[in-house]
Amino acid sequence: MVFSSLIFLFVFLTANLIAYFAVSPEKRNKVLLIFSLVFYAWGGPRYLLLLAGETLVSWLFAIRIDEARAGYTKRSEKFYLVCDLVIMLGCLAIFKYLGFFLGNIKAVFGVPKTVPGIALPIGISFYTFQLISYVVDVYRNEVRPQREYWKLLLYSSLFHQCIAGPIVRYETVADQIDNRKITANDIYMGLRRFSVGLAKKAILANSCASIADTLLPAGVASLKAQTTLEMWLGMIAYMLQIYLDFSAYSDMAIGMGRMVGFHYDENFNYPYMATSVNNFWRRWHISLSSFFRDYVYIPLGGNRCSTAKYIRNMAIVWFLTGMWHGASWNYIFWGIYYLGFLLLEKFYLGGRLGPVASRIYTLLVILFGWTIFRFESLRELGTVLAGMFGIGTSGFANMALGTIFVKNIFFLIFACIACTDLGKRLRKWAIEVGKVNPLVFNVFNVTEMITPVLMLVISVLALVGASYNPFLYFQF
Repeated sequence: MVFSSLIFLFVFLTANLIAYFAVSPEKRNKVLLIFSLVFYAWGGPRYLLLLAGETLVSWLFAIRIDEARAGYTKRSEKFYLVCDLVIMLGCLAIFKYLGFFLGNIKAVFGVPKTVPGIALPIGISFYTFQLISYVVDVYRNEVRPQREYWKLLLYSSLFHQCIAGPIVRYETVADQIDNRKITANDIYMGLRRFSVGLAKKAILANSCASIADTLLPAGVASLKAQTTLEMWLGMIAYMLQIYLDFSAYSDMAIGMGRMVGFHYDENFNYPYMATSVNNFWRRWHISLSSFFRDYVYIPLGGNRCSTAKYIRNMAIVWFLTGMWHGASWNYIFWGIYYLGFLLLEKFYLGGRLGPVASRIYTLLVILFGWTIFRFESLRELGTVLAGMFGIGTSGFANMALGTIFVKNIFFLIFACIACTDLGKRLRKWAIEVGKVNPLVFNVFNVTEMITPVLMLVISVLALVGASYNPFLYFQF
């Protein structure tokens, strides 16, 4: 079940909100837990045991760490931390990477004869990282351990964000689990954020996905039949799709959390407006970037060390970032690709590019980065990269490309606008001007009231009868 499905909107979410507000405040967490477990079990009931088991392990070791610190046990806190990390990362390695590593060993040495096909549990990377951050923060004495298991399970399974992020730190919601107040403004702002995210996904991201999949068909032979401009437009559409798709899910998660009193941190800050690759990664998937910064990069020494160790630290972080996204060589190359540009900016480019050149350079780096990211088949990747430079394609352009472009030009324009902060700035302007201009004030209020309803209606119309509703981040 995905957020942009009709059954989620009209059955699951509706039932959840009715049940949540129908019970007394002290029972609302249990309502959220029940719905979260049902939501997760919908995609694979057997993996609910894995989620519950990992949460149990982290719950127990966090308490043991706290007891060891207080002197109640003879073991050290570090021992329990290492035990938790071994189990959590071991589960992630088995389910996500074992097949990949065995496949590569077989390709080189011919053994094993068969590589087991292990299904990837939905959202395992997200909730594993959340639980790791919780135990590490307890070890650092930054948060108190949660003494009630079911409340930690609520944290790890909360359906708003357990399958697609953002990666929510326990410290962000620790107090809100037991003490949260919901105002009418919270409900409105949550509904508004959710409806905007839904429209971003159902209308813009799905349209961009359709263009990308049409212009970048699977298979080397099919790709070679495309023209150079078709590959460029296809990759631009995919570049728009992946931001709109992923940020839409973050918008919907943040919105649903706000409706019931949870305030999650922002996960995107208009990354395609970045002025450098470094700036892009401060804006893109902020919860993942901050996780690697706080739990890998800084513990390794960060940048307060020799140049050689700094490069080592960066290499480890970006190798892990690539691996986190998927068990395939293209994701590893994607991480190395960004490592190269970040080091280039650190030691050479700096601020040498002007404002216009820096934005063009950054967008081109991002575009080719998404090209590496999209194709798990290295042959397909090589075909598209060569084709974008006019090598091995069926020509430069054709009539079919013109038809697709004209047919979708308005979707592409709106998608590009949605990647900027234009709407945010216009809203801020209307609020400021509305303080002294009654007409603008009234128009703004009417717009604010109808925006959630209008977005929901348009989104539902787009989803009714639609057979194309991909979700990119199931693999994570």
